[in-house]
Amino acid sequence: MDLSKIFLKDACPTAIGGQAVMEGVMMRGADRIAVAVRVPDGRIHIRTQPLKPAGKWSKIPVVRGVFAFVSSLVTGMKTLLYSADVLEAYGWADGGEEGGDSEPGAFEKWLTKRFGEKAVWNLMIYLAVIAAIAVTVAVFILLPTLVVSLLSKVTESKFLLNLAEGVLRIIIFVAYIAAVSRMEDIKTTFMYHGAEHRTIHCFENGLELTPENAQQFYTLHPRCGTSFLMFVMVISLILFSLLGWPNLAARLISRIVLIPVVAGLSYELLKWAGRSDNIVVRVLSLPGLALQMLTTRPPTDEQVEVAICSMKAVLVPEDAPYIEGICDKDANLIEEKHVGSEPEEPESGEK
Repeated sequence: MDLSKIFLKDACPTAIGGQAVMEGVMMRGADRIAVAVRVPDGRIHIRTQPLKPAGKWSKIPVVRGVFAFVSSLVTGMKTLLYSADVLEAYGWADGGEEGGDSEPGAFEKWLTKRFGEKAVWNLMIYLAVIAAIAVTVAVFILLPTLVVSLLSKVTESKFLLNLAEGVLRIIIFVAYIAAVSRMEDIKTTFMYHGAEHRTIHCFENGLELTPENAQQFYTLHPRCGTSFLMFVMVISLILFSLLGWPNLAARLISRIVLIPVVAGLSYELLKWAGRSDNIVVRVLSLPGLALQMLTTRPPTDEQVEVAICSMKAVLVPEDAPYIEGICDKDANLIEEKHVGSEPEEPESGEK
């Protein structure tokens, strides 16, 4: 890993961030968000939406990280589901016939009739996010402290017990990423993740946004959500160690209560890493960059084209119209097509 190719000396860091979705890339710019998806016939479908202005919380260190984390989860889930809707609308799920929507169940019909399609959509999104957070907390926060409790019969060292808990948490997380990365659909998504990073590198280095220019960069980027998750693991190890090794109930409660603090501190560290390249930042970024070697893969030129299209769609003037449909490689709309439900405007925030 050549850090000089990641912390690029002449680069100009930006607040633009993104996320890989199914067969595509989401980019978040200063005032709008764009989702570009490569549909089965090879064309690119894109949708842009406005970003709500950041609230007062965005100026409060640590606190802003908690809000940005939750907002990113919600927006990420929405864009991921939207990309699935796009692929289904263009025939990806049913052998090439457009409009392969499945018939909603009786309960879903009742909810839609009573509360409206948009309300049901938002409810599903928030329930999915809550479920994802619950599973994450259970597997990566609570399980390690439960397992390491068995070691208390071998040693009474609070330092060793906390160290073992933190190391086990990291091992479980890395093992999970390594396992899912073997799935074909995930491999493709990780290639789009690499395309996203290369495109951002290309833009931050002032080069013309072309696949040829973007492909010369690493797929690793210091301001990545993967690095954020690794910061969470490391900071939680340090922070939880300061609490000693109380009884099991106290440990479980403290781990849950401190999750917002861990998320807030990790966010501040990620922002610092994204705009600095000193030796301290480089050392702190190494674990996250190493993990990105699992969550990113070298993309094809066609995948980079999708990422560039999404990037160009958020670099337009503030008064540019919002679009949805088939576009050319410069994100110019050539065929309007609305897909899926209309979700709420996403909150403003960083990657």
